[in-house]
Amino acid sequence: MPIHLEPLNQKDAGPLLQFELENRAYFEQSVPSRGNSFYHSDTFRSRLETRLREQAMGQALYYLIKDSTGTILGRINVTDIEEGRGHLGYRIGESHTGKGVAKDALKLLIGNLKEKHITELHAKTTKDNTASRKVLEKNGFREVETNKETVELNGQKLTFVCYTRILEGGAE
Repeated sequence: MPIHLEPLNQKDAGPLLQFELENRAYFEQSVPSRGNSFYHSDTFRSRLETRLREQAMGQALYYLIKDSTGTILGRINVTDIEEGRGHLGYRIGESHTGKGVAKDALKLLIGNLKEKHITELHAKTTKDNTASRKVLEKNGFREVETNKETVELNGQKLTFVCYTRILEGGAE
């Protein structure tokens, strides 16, 4: 399935909120809830405006992953950008998992980062999230640490695994 990345834009507020609503239960199986207020139109638009300001100031990059019809398949971002380093995050809608969307989107993102002067990406996922770990590893991320602390989510104790990827132009 051909995909592309589009920078987050105000015009996507409605479709993005719908994407988040449709996938809320699925996402909350593996990440903490954003709370009910996140899904109210005014709150959602306010948070979107905050993300767009962060992007305009070069503090973050937010992209929507879309198919050839413009349907939102997921989100991918780099946050906390500072001195050429950033933190990766992504989420793929439930009906689009297992199709290579995350792997391909991350490859596209990495290809865009040289022009953004980002040379080092950090990511973390839970130890039992095999799919996410494979996406990172297939895109050249190396496991650098397993956190000793656990977090409880939906009655399960989870351990986080941290990854790093040095991009072209960065020191290995």
